[in-house]
Parts: sequence; C-alpha cells; structure tokens
Amino acid sequence: MSKLNKIALAACAWAVTAMPSAMAADLIPTVYQPAPVAPVVMSSWYLRGDIGFSNQEVDQLDNELYDTVESLDAVHRDFTGAPFVAGGIGYRWNKWFRTDITGEYRSKSEFNGADIYTAFNGDGELVSRPDSYFAKKSEYVGLVNAYVDLGSWHGITPFVGAGVGGANVEISSFTDIGVGVDGSPSIAYGDDHDEWNFAWAVHAGLAFEVTPEFTMELAYRYLDLGDGESGDLVAFDGTNNVDNPMEFEDITSHDVKVGFRYMFN
Repeated sequence: MSKLNKIALAACAWAVTAMPSAMAADLIPTVYQPAPVAPVVMSSWYLRGDIGFSNQEVDQLDNELYDTVESLDAVHRDFTGAPFVAGGIGYRWNKWFRTDITGEYRSKSEFNGADIYTAFNGDGELVSRPDSYFAKKSEYVGLVNAYVDLGSWHGITPFVGAGVGGANVEISSFTDIGVGVDGSPSIAYGDDHDEWNFAWAVHAGLAFEVTPEFTMELAYRYLDLGDGESGDLVAFDGTNNVDNPMEFEDITSHDVKVGFRYMFN
C-alpha cells in the first residue's frame, strides 16, 4: 500500500470515530439565560389626598355688649358637621418617618347658639331674656405634617403625627335674634368676615399598603383652628351704636378621614 493511501485511510478512520461525539454534542440543547430584570426603584416622594367629616366645637362666644349685662348663661353653642377635602405632597425619609404639606377646604357648617342674659330694664328691675344666634362657618387650612410609622403587621401600619400651619376662618350669614330688656324683639345682623389664624393638629390612624405604590389610610385628627368673628353687628333698623362683632374663641374639630398615598417610581 502506497504512502498516500495509508494517509487517506487514517483520515477516514479518524472521521468515523469523531462523528458520534459531534452528533452527541449537537443533540444537547442550548440553555439561554434570560436577561436580568432591573428592580423597580421607588421614589421617596408621594402624592396624597383625603376626604373626611368634621365634628366642630367653639369654646365660647364674646361680644362688646356682654359687659353691659349682669350675667350670661350659655344654653348651647353647636356646629353641625361638614365634609372637607384635602390634597398634598410628601416625602418619606426612611421606613418609619415621613412628612408632607397639605392644603384643605372645609365646607360650610351651620352654627346654632342660645344664651339667657340677665340685666336691669328701664324700671330698674332685674329681668332675664333669651338670645339666639345663627351663622355659617368654613375654612381653608394649610398644614406641614410629620408622621411616625409604628411598624407593619400583615400590611397594616399604625401611625401618629402632628402638624402646624394656618387656617382662614370665615363666619358668614350671622344673625342674632333675641328679646330686649323692655320685652321687645331684638334682631341684628353681621357681615361676612374671615381671618387667618395659627392652626395645629395631631393625627393617629392606620395605613394599609395595597401595592408598593398605593397606600390607603383611615385616620382621626384633632384640629385647632384658632378664632373667628362675624362682621360688626347692625340692628335690623340700621342702628349701630358700638363696634361689636361676635367673636368665636378657640374653634376646634374632631375629624375622621379616609386618604390615599401614591409613591412615585
């Protein structure tokens, strides 16, 4: 056998022995690794909104003419409840501390009050007479709030907080209907009047994380709105002998509200 034939025969033998290994390699499936998915990075900024209902109180009323009577007994001084809406923007500093700034409109609530005053009439007799008050009240409130989250259990997080800011209190449609010391009807009206006061609040509630971005809240808030007053009171016949607006001192509210927070991502 020639040398050339020997080389050709050796090449054929090598090809025959290598073929099964190559075919086995072709039968092994290629495993493709999926590209890594980038994690969702949550921003620390969030939007918030709230709707709620108020239960309001006033500590006392005051008027220039109160100093002219011998005594004054308050029968009742009540506000009806009223809804409110609020919105704001906040920042979560870490897992347990966050702050936000909110603006709020509190719709008109109705005020009803009644007093019994005692004074001397023209004959020098000490007499007691009734006096009733009617008005409406509304506010714009802006607060800077801070909250502490107290840990989470099954997605529910209790929290407490406090806020400070300002409240624009408007007293409107004020009417005073009473009986004068001589027994004649007495009616006076006050123009609408609004003023800005320092306001503060304390909060407590529960938050429920629906998704990493969306959280619902159920909360209670005690809100101190400061004072309010009507315009100068003028008698029904136009008599206005003294500057005597009706002053509402220390208006507070117990609020229940439902809110949401939306985290940017």
